[in-house]
Amino acid sequence: MPSNNGAVLATLWAMNLDRPIAPDPYSLLPAVPSLTVTSADFADGEPLPEAQAYGGGNTSPALSWSGAPEGTCGYAVSCFDPDAPTPSGFWHWFVVGLPASVTELPAGAGMIGGGTLPEGAVVLRNDFGTRDYGGAAPPAGDRPHRYQFVVQALDTDSLGLSPEDPPAKGSFVLLGHVLARGMVTGTYQV
Repeated sequence: MPSNNGAVLATLWAMNLDRPIAPDPYSLLPAVPSLTVTSADFADGEPLPEAQAYGGGNTSPALSWSGAPEGTCGYAVSCFDPDAPTPSGFWHWFVVGLPASVTELPAGAGMIGGGTLPEGAVVLRNDFGTRDYGGAAPPAGDRPHRYQFVVQALDTDSLGLSPEDPPAKGSFVLLGHVLARGMVTGTYQV
């Protein structure tokens, strides 16, 4: 919402943000073994640096993972905000087609034109409508949002997804291929 709409609209917007805390959507999926996921840019449960915010650097964080089971053929990496004031949360990033040999992504890997994703990686359209990492951007005045950076080990290196596909479709298609999953969560508030 534009900031020039005045105090009355800001108050109405804030009232509309009064809602229950959304559940962790991954806890509602079938259980799979765990991967260990970490970031050199933030600690699990701690605030994201400005570099990972949409209005800051808009830079995907460095991520690394370990513990993939035998039979892992590839990975999917995503960032999801379950606290967005929508019925479906907000997808900030969704990458499939990462080879099994890749166990880390450097900071900035998800940037348009400057990213360093490996050959063959497919970036699905995020909820900003772009095919890159879209940084944390909760509504001003809302409680801290959770940004779930999830790595999923897959039994395939290709899911047949196109860059035009939305993350909801990607999540559905990969569901039957997940061998293990891990997450590191950052928070952000404006």
